[in-house]
Amino acid sequence: MNELAVNKIGQGPWLVVGLGNPGPRYLATRHNVGFMVVDSLADDAGIGLDRHKFDAEFGRGILAGRQVILAKPQTFMNLSGAAVQKLTHFFRIPTKAILVIHDDVDLNCNRIKIKEKGGDGGHKGIRSIIAALGTGDFTRIRVGIGRPEDNVDVADYVLQRLGPDEQAQLDQMVAKARDAVLTVLSEGTKAGMNRFNRKT
Repeated sequence: MNELAVNKIGQGPWLVVGLGNPGPRYLATRHNVGFMVVDSLADDAGIGLDRHKFDAEFGRGILAGRQVILAKPQTFMNLSGAAVQKLTHFFRIPTKAILVIHDDVDLNCNRIKIKEKGGDGGHKGIRSIIAALGTGDFTRIRVGIGRPEDNVDVADYVLQRLGPDEQAQLDQMVAKARDAVLTVLSEGTKAGMNRFNRKT
């Protein structure tokens, strides 16, 4: 059995973290897709993200038969590790029961990729979490946002507000990422990787 699948109800919660930047300025930007996925999961499950502590907005509930803590760090992307470290310490969550959802410019806009562990891949939010936890041994849901045109800086691109067509495409990716999270929780990481890591 996948190690993640062991953390069932009665054996401690999972931590599902969406990465992004707080505040209305960043609300509808590519860099906030992690926030969007957590909001979608919370809405579907009726979990209120109404607790404000540990440098995060978070709520507790049940997803796919598992106890979960859904969280959105409020420290800005590059310091996301502070909130993740505080939440894992307080709730005694093992790193193998952490799912982090984040944007990825190295994946096309129609791609989701699940990664069990490893380095930061150039993503500063993931880099902060690895530094705070002292390990990269946690699962990531990478949501493809694609790279910008040659004349657009990547930092500007990820923080751009989206037009209606782009928002519709991103909404589809949010739904796909939400399904990936639910698959990992219910069936394990390997099943999720087999289903979502295909180049389709």
